[in-house]
Amino acid sequence: MKLKDIVKAKGSTVFSIHPDKTVKDAIDMLIQYNIGSLLVVDDAKPLGIFTERDILRICATDAGRLNEILVRDSMTSNLIIGQLDDDVEDVMQVMTDRRIRHLPILQEGYVAGMISIGDLVKSQHDEKDVTIHYLKDYITGKDLR
Repeated sequence: MKLKDIVKAKGSTVFSIHPDKTVKDAIDMLIQYNIGSLLVVDDAKPLGIFTERDILRICATDAGRLNEILVRDSMTSNLIIGQLDDDVEDVMQVMTDRRIRHLPILQEGYVAGMISIGDLVKSQHDEKDVTIHYLKDYITGKDLR
């Protein structure tokens, strides 16, 4: 299975924020859309990602300044990305090894979607369910037509 299969099923909506917005603005968006990360974008170019972990780091040191700190100063700028043709198993390994939960998907330099580790787990679970269903039918001799 490829990432494009997940993006196709999930949809390509990606929530983003400008780097000059405040951390409070980002928190408001995360809450409003019930999501765990925002892609930080300027002029359609992804610059980084802002996640719940970034908020925790700020709260540990500067919680009183959420209305002042800019996203650009607190985002994760070492952006790890995926491509639509990447294999799900390979991406799961990268996300596990790098301890990341959200992965922007790019195609020809443009944002094509965003997936979470939960999306990958769900896709693997669904794929295994189908396989188990057909194996049970095969073993019990049910007609597969």
